[in-house]
Amino acid sequence: MPLTAIALAAALQASAPNSSAATPPSDNDRLRACLALVRSAPQQAATEAQAWVTEGGSGRLSARRCLGLAFAVQEQWAAAATVYDQAAQDAEAAGDPGRAGFRAQAGNAWLAAGEPQRALQALDAALTTPGLAPAQRGQALLDRARAQVALGRADRARADIDSALQLLPNDGFAWYLSAALARRSNDPVRAATDIARARTFSPDDPDVLLLAGTIVGQAGNMNEAYTLYRRVVELAPDSDAGRQAAASLATVREIEEAAPTAPQPTPAPASPRTPTPAPAQPPR
Repeated sequence: MPLTAIALAAALQASAPNSSAATPPSDNDRLRACLALVRSAPQQAATEAQAWVTEGGSGRLSARRCLGLAFAVQEQWAAAATVYDQAAQDAEAAGDPGRAGFRAQAGNAWLAAGEPQRALQALDAALTTPGLAPAQRGQALLDRARAQVALGRADRARADIDSALQLLPNDGFAWYLSAALARRSNDPVRAATDIARARTFSPDDPDVLLLAGTIVGQAGNMNEAYTLYRRVVELAPDSDAGRQAAASLATVREIEEAAPTAPQPTPAPASPRTPTPAPAQPPR
Protein backbone atom coordinates (compact mmCIF):
# COMPACT_ATOMS: atom_id res chain seq x y z
CA MET A 1 0.00 0.00 0.00
CA PRO A 2 1.77 3.09 -1.18
CA LEU A 3 2.49 5.73 1.39
CA THR A 4 0.90 8.42 -0.79
CA ALA A 5 -2.37 6.51 -0.83
CA ILE A 6 -2.36 6.31 2.96
CA ALA A 7 -1.77 10.02 3.34
CA LEU A 8 -4.46 10.84 0.81
CA ALA A 9 -6.93 8.60 2.58
CA ALA A 10 -6.26 10.44 5.82
CA ALA A 11 -6.75 13.78 4.12
CA LEU A 12 -10.03 12.67 2.57
CA GLN A 13 -11.27 11.29 5.87
CA ALA A 14 -10.70 14.62 7.56
CA SER A 15 -12.00 16.77 4.72
CA ALA A 16 -15.56 17.25 5.97
CA PRO A 17 -16.23 20.28 8.18
CA ASN A 18 -15.83 19.18 11.82
CA SER A 19 -14.87 22.34 13.65
CA SER A 20 -16.79 23.02 16.83
CA ALA A 21 -16.28 26.76 16.41
CA ALA A 22 -19.21 28.66 15.00
CA THR A 23 -18.85 28.92 11.23
CA PRO A 24 -21.17 31.11 9.17
CA PRO A 25 -23.29 29.14 6.70
CA SER A 26 -21.63 30.95 3.83
CA ASP A 27 -18.26 29.56 4.91
CA ASN A 28 -19.67 26.05 5.16
CA ASP A 29 -21.20 26.34 1.71
CA ARG A 30 -17.95 27.68 0.33
CA LEU A 31 -16.00 24.85 1.92
CA ARG A 32 -18.33 22.23 0.41
CA ALA A 33 -17.96 23.82 -3.01
CA CYS A 34 -14.19 23.92 -2.65
CA LEU A 35 -14.00 20.27 -1.59
CA ALA A 36 -16.15 19.28 -4.55
CA LEU A 37 -13.77 21.18 -6.83
CA VAL A 38 -10.80 19.31 -5.32
CA ARG A 39 -12.16 16.10 -6.79
CA SER A 40 -12.75 17.47 -10.26
CA ALA A 41 -10.06 20.17 -10.66
CA PRO A 42 -7.55 20.11 -7.78
CA GLN A 43 -5.25 22.76 -9.25
CA GLN A 44 -8.13 25.20 -9.58
CA ALA A 45 -9.27 24.28 -6.07
CA ALA A 46 -5.81 25.09 -4.73
CA THR A 47 -5.82 28.46 -6.47
CA GLU A 48 -9.25 29.38 -5.13
CA ALA A 49 -8.46 28.11 -1.64
CA GLN A 50 -5.24 30.12 -1.54
CA ALA A 51 -7.16 33.24 -2.46
CA TRP A 52 -9.65 32.42 0.27
CA VAL A 53 -6.86 32.06 2.83
CA THR A 54 -5.56 35.49 1.82
CA GLU A 55 -8.97 37.03 2.53
CA GLY A 56 -8.60 36.12 6.20
CA GLY A 57 -11.60 36.30 8.47
CA SER A 58 -13.64 33.47 9.93
CA GLY A 59 -13.26 31.27 6.86
CA ARG A 60 -9.46 30.98 6.97
CA LEU A 61 -9.49 27.64 8.78
CA SER A 62 -11.93 26.16 6.26
CA ALA A 63 -9.84 27.59 3.44
CA ARG A 64 -6.71 25.91 4.77
CA ARG A 65 -8.60 22.64 5.08
CA CYS A 66 -9.49 22.75 1.40
CA LEU A 67 -6.05 23.95 0.36
CA GLY A 68 -4.31 21.12 2.21
CA LEU A 69 -6.55 18.56 0.59
CA ALA A 70 -6.02 20.07 -2.86
CA PHE A 71 -2.26 19.72 -2.42
CA ALA A 72 -2.63 16.17 -1.07
CA VAL A 73 -4.70 15.06 -4.05
CA GLN A 74 -1.89 16.29 -6.29
CA GLU A 75 0.67 14.50 -4.07
CA GLN A 76 2.35 17.78 -3.19
CA TRP A 77 2.99 16.46 0.28
CA ALA A 78 5.37 19.08 1.67
CA ALA A 79 2.97 21.83 0.62
CA ALA A 80 0.05 19.97 2.16
CA ALA A 81 1.96 19.43 5.40
CA THR A 82 2.85 23.12 5.62
CA VAL A 83 -0.79 24.09 5.16
CA TYR A 84 -1.92 21.66 7.85
CA ASP A 85 0.72 23.00 10.24
CA GLN A 86 -0.63 26.51 9.60
CA ALA A 87 -4.20 25.27 10.08
CA ALA A 88 -3.22 23.77 13.44
CA GLN A 89 -1.78 27.13 14.50
CA ASP A 90 -4.96 28.92 13.44
CA ALA A 91 -7.08 26.37 15.29
CA GLU A 92 -4.91 26.77 18.38
CA ALA A 93 -5.38 30.54 18.32
CA ALA A 94 -9.14 30.13 17.87
CA GLY A 95 -9.43 27.52 20.62
CA ASP A 96 -10.75 25.05 18.05
CA PRO A 97 -10.38 21.36 19.05
CA GLY A 98 -9.73 20.54 15.40
CA ARG A 99 -6.09 21.49 16.04
CA ALA A 100 -5.25 17.91 17.04
CA GLY A 101 -6.62 16.55 13.77
CA PHE A 102 -4.71 19.13 11.75
CA ARG A 103 -1.49 18.19 13.51
CA ALA A 104 -2.10 14.53 12.76
CA GLN A 105 -2.72 15.36 9.10
CA ALA A 106 0.46 17.43 9.01
CA GLY A 107 2.43 14.50 10.40
CA ASN A 108 0.91 12.15 7.85
CA ALA A 109 1.77 14.49 4.99
CA TRP A 110 5.33 15.07 6.26
CA LEU A 111 5.74 11.31 6.34
CA ALA A 112 4.58 11.06 2.73
CA ALA A 113 7.00 13.85 1.86
CA GLY A 114 9.92 11.80 3.19
CA GLU A 115 10.45 13.98 6.27
CA PRO A 116 10.16 11.56 9.21
CA GLN A 117 11.65 13.93 11.79
CA ARG A 118 9.13 16.67 10.98
CA ALA A 119 6.41 14.03 10.89
CA LEU A 120 7.41 12.87 14.35
CA GLN A 121 7.24 16.40 15.74
CA ALA A 122 3.75 16.95 14.33
CA LEU A 123 2.49 13.55 15.48
CA ASP A 124 3.91 13.98 18.98
CA ALA A 125 2.00 17.25 19.18
CA ALA A 126 -1.18 15.65 17.85
CA LEU A 127 -1.05 12.76 20.30
CA THR A 128 -0.57 15.07 23.29
CA THR A 129 -3.38 17.41 22.22
CA PRO A 130 -6.96 16.60 23.28
CA GLY A 131 -9.49 16.15 20.52
CA LEU A 132 -8.55 13.02 18.56
CA ALA A 133 -11.25 10.38 18.22
CA PRO A 134 -10.10 6.81 18.99
CA ALA A 135 -9.76 5.90 15.30
CA GLN A 136 -7.84 9.12 14.59
CA ARG A 137 -5.56 8.40 17.51
CA GLY A 138 -4.92 4.90 16.23
CA GLN A 139 -4.01 6.20 12.78
CA ALA A 140 -1.72 8.83 14.29
CA LEU A 141 0.03 6.12 16.32
CA LEU A 142 0.58 4.07 13.16
CA ASP A 143 2.01 7.11 11.39
CA ARG A 144 4.30 7.82 14.33
CA ALA A 145 5.43 4.19 14.28
CA ARG A 146 6.38 4.53 10.60
CA ALA A 147 8.29 7.70 11.39
CA GLN A 148 10.10 5.88 14.20
CA VAL A 149 11.06 3.04 11.85
CA ALA A 150 12.38 5.55 9.32
CA LEU A 151 14.51 7.05 12.10
CA GLY A 152 15.83 3.63 13.18
CA ARG A 153 13.83 3.37 16.42
CA ALA A 154 12.21 -0.04 16.13
CA ASP A 155 11.46 -0.41 19.85
CA ARG A 156 9.47 2.81 19.94
CA ALA A 157 7.71 1.82 16.74
CA ARG A 158 6.66 -1.48 18.31
CA ALA A 159 5.14 0.30 21.29
CA ASP A 160 3.15 2.63 19.02
CA ILE A 161 1.91 -0.19 16.81
CA ASP A 162 0.82 -2.28 19.78
CA SER A 163 -1.09 0.71 21.15
CA ALA A 164 -2.66 1.34 17.75
CA LEU A 165 -3.80 -2.28 17.50
CA GLN A 166 -5.79 -1.79 20.70
CA LEU A 167 -7.69 1.03 18.99
CA LEU A 168 -7.85 -0.50 15.49
CA PRO A 169 -8.20 -4.27 16.04
CA ASN A 170 -9.90 -4.81 12.67
CA ASP A 171 -7.57 -2.67 10.58
CA GLY A 172 -5.69 -4.74 8.02
CA PHE A 173 -3.07 -2.06 7.50
CA ALA A 174 -2.27 -1.95 11.22
CA TRP A 175 -1.66 -5.72 11.25
CA TYR A 176 0.38 -5.39 8.04
CA LEU A 177 2.64 -2.82 9.68
CA SER A 178 2.97 -5.02 12.75
CA ALA A 179 3.97 -8.01 10.62
CA ALA A 180 6.46 -5.93 8.65
CA LEU A 181 8.07 -4.67 11.86
CA ALA A 182 8.20 -8.19 13.31
CA ARG A 183 9.96 -9.43 10.18
CA ARG A 184 12.41 -6.52 10.36
CA SER A 185 13.03 -7.38 14.01
CA ASN A 186 13.72 -11.08 13.25
CA ASP A 187 10.55 -12.32 14.94
CA PRO A 188 9.21 -14.81 12.36
CA VAL A 189 6.52 -16.22 14.65
CA ARG A 190 4.87 -12.86 15.22
CA ALA A 191 5.38 -11.89 11.59
CA ALA A 192 3.46 -14.99 10.48
CA THR A 193 0.70 -14.47 13.03
CA ASP A 194 0.19 -10.80 12.26
CA ILE A 195 0.27 -11.12 8.47
CA ALA A 196 -2.41 -13.80 8.81
CA ARG A 197 -4.54 -11.27 10.70
CA ALA A 198 -3.85 -8.66 8.03
CA ARG A 199 -5.06 -11.08 5.34
CA THR A 200 -8.26 -11.66 7.32
CA PHE A 201 -9.16 -7.97 7.16
CA SER A 202 -7.54 -7.11 3.80
CA PRO A 203 -7.65 -10.34 1.79
CA ASP A 204 -7.05 -8.76 -1.62
CA ASP A 205 -4.61 -6.01 -0.70
CA PRO A 206 -1.54 -6.44 -2.96
CA ASP A 207 0.91 -5.16 -0.34
CA VAL A 208 -0.45 -7.50 2.30
CA LEU A 209 -0.24 -10.46 -0.06
CA LEU A 210 3.28 -9.49 -1.14
CA LEU A 211 4.50 -9.42 2.45
CA ALA A 212 2.67 -12.67 3.16
CA GLY A 213 4.51 -14.30 0.25
CA THR A 214 7.84 -13.07 1.54
CA ILE A 215 7.16 -14.33 5.06
CA VAL A 216 6.03 -17.81 4.02
CA GLY A 217 8.88 -18.03 1.50
CA GLN A 218 11.44 -17.27 4.21
CA ALA A 219 9.80 -19.98 6.29
CA GLY A 220 10.52 -22.44 3.46
CA ASN A 221 7.04 -22.76 1.97
CA MET A 222 7.95 -21.87 -1.60
CA ASN A 223 4.76 -23.27 -3.12
CA GLU A 224 2.56 -20.96 -1.06
CA ALA A 225 4.91 -18.05 -1.71
CA TYR A 226 4.61 -18.68 -5.44
CA THR A 227 0.80 -18.70 -5.18
CA LEU A 228 0.73 -15.44 -3.23
CA TYR A 229 3.15 -13.66 -5.57
CA ARG A 230 1.15 -14.76 -8.58
CA ARG A 231 -2.03 -13.41 -6.96
CA VAL A 232 -0.37 -10.02 -6.43
CA VAL A 233 0.62 -9.88 -10.12
CA GLU A 234 -2.95 -10.73 -11.09
CA LEU A 235 -4.44 -8.05 -8.83
CA ALA A 236 -2.05 -5.17 -9.49
CA PRO A 237 0.45 -5.90 -12.27
CA ASP A 238 1.44 -2.25 -12.78
CA SER A 239 1.84 -1.35 -9.09
CA ASP A 240 5.05 -1.39 -7.08
CA ALA A 241 3.75 -4.48 -5.28
CA GLY A 242 2.99 -6.15 -8.61
CA ARG A 243 6.47 -5.49 -9.97
CA GLN A 244 8.11 -6.74 -6.79
CA ALA A 245 5.94 -9.86 -6.88
CA ALA A 246 6.92 -10.52 -10.50
CA ALA A 247 10.59 -10.27 -9.55
CA SER A 248 10.01 -12.59 -6.61
CA LEU A 249 8.28 -15.10 -8.87
CA ALA A 250 11.38 -15.20 -11.04
CA THR A 251 13.52 -15.76 -7.94
CA VAL A 252 11.29 -18.62 -6.79
CA ARG A 253 11.63 -20.26 -10.22
CA GLU A 254 15.42 -19.91 -10.09
CA ILE A 255 15.53 -21.52 -6.66
CA GLU A 256 13.36 -24.40 -7.81
CA GLU A 257 15.43 -24.95 -10.96
CA ALA A 258 18.70 -24.85 -9.04
CA ALA A 259 17.55 -27.22 -6.31
CA PRO A 260 19.45 -30.56 -6.54
CA THR A 261 17.43 -33.65 -7.15
CA ALA A 262 17.35 -36.22 -4.40
CA PRO A 263 20.12 -38.83 -4.82
CA GLN A 264 18.93 -42.21 -5.96
CA PRO A 265 19.76 -45.14 -3.68
CA THR A 266 22.63 -47.35 -4.82
CA PRO A 267 21.23 -50.72 -5.84
CA ALA A 268 22.39 -53.72 -3.87
CA PRO A 269 24.85 -56.01 -5.64
CA ALA A 270 23.16 -58.69 -7.68
CA SER A 271 23.01 -62.10 -6.10
CA PRO A 272 25.31 -64.65 -7.74
CA ARG A 273 22.24 -66.70 -8.50
CA THR A 274 20.56 -63.74 -10.31
CA PRO A 275 21.42 -63.23 -13.95
CA THR A 276 22.97 -59.84 -14.70
CA PRO A 277 20.42 -57.78 -16.64
CA ALA A 278 21.26 -56.42 -20.04
CA PRO A 279 22.39 -52.79 -20.03
CA ALA A 280 19.66 -50.23 -20.69
CA GLN A 281 19.55 -48.59 -24.08
CA PRO A 282 21.00 -45.07 -24.05
CA PRO A 283 18.37 -42.32 -24.17
CA ARG A 284 17.55 -40.87 -27.56
